[in-house]
Amino acid sequence: MPDPETEQGVIVALLERLRTQRLPRALDIKAKVERGEALDTFDLSFLEEVFADARSLQPRWRDHPELGTIIASMIHLYHEITTRALANEQGHETGT
Repeated sequence: MPDPETEQGVIVALLERLRTQRLPRALDIKAKVERGEALDTFDLSFLEEVFADARSLQPRWRDHPELGTIIASMIHLYHEITTRALANEQGHETGT
């Protein structure tokens, strides 16, 4: 495991990125799909980046159970987005 002070700095930086970049963008995308809109290329790229980061950071999160509530909330938010986006796409394909 890395130096605890370095690890703490990394966690703080990741949480700051979540607060200032990832969460606002995710909430914008959620509002978009709730209006029945389809995801565009930028939305899909953002989600792909988020999911890739989540996979690569998974070992780090296991070492920080105190972040479990935040992580679970973000997983739930991304699940809501992807579920609604899929329903929107299926609705557009059938013409509804």
